[in-house]
Amino acid sequence: MLQIAPSILAADFLRLEKDIQLVNRCGDVIHLDVMDGTLVPNISFGFSVIDHVARIATAPMDAHLMVVHPERWFEKIAKDGVQMCSFHYEAARRNTSRFIARLHELGLKAGVAINPDVPVEKLFPYIGKADYFLVMSVFAGFGGQKFIYESLDRVAKLRAEIGKRGAKAIIEIDGGINLGNARAVEEAGVDLAVAGSSVFGAEDPAAAISALRGA
Repeated sequence: MLQIAPSILAADFLRLEKDIQLVNRCGDVIHLDVMDGTLVPNISFGFSVIDHVARIATAPMDAHLMVVHPERWFEKIAKDGVQMCSFHYEAARRNTSRFIARLHELGLKAGVAINPDVPVEKLFPYIGKADYFLVMSVFAGFGGQKFIYESLDRVAKLRAEIGKRGAKAIIEIDGGINLGNARAVEEAGVDLAVAGSSVFGAEDPAAAISALRGA
């Protein structure tokens, strides 16, 4: 069954505690989008928000670092009790293996993310090293974008390569996930789908999570 990671980037920050409690009850993972305005053309939130989320989070937290120097924040992420942390290959390049190892040293699951214009094959050298891979199905930076359907082929190719190598890794997808593409995403090989607007923009967010999950 597809797991759902509601992104608090789309939550109502005037009632953030209520939205976090919703994810605790109904979601699988709390997704934290951290943007620096340099790697991506937007600024989201930083550790002043994550510190507060960590105090009430019972669902696992997944930090997606869309920043140019992700390694500067690994220790802080770990201290906040975040269980999963992904950084962008575009920011790490030849340091990718070292960053994965550092996250493991800190006790976190390590993920490598890529934007739609990065060949999915760039992830292949890290199969067997990373715990998960985050395939962006929109260009990182803003919520509410339309799903790029070519992402399904990229996921399928990555899933096939993971299977070919006999490795274990979760595939996460982020961007434009809704009821219209959730089943196709799952069939392509995604384990964990990030959903923002389709959850927090719904009249009944709990029902939206259940429907996306396919339950």
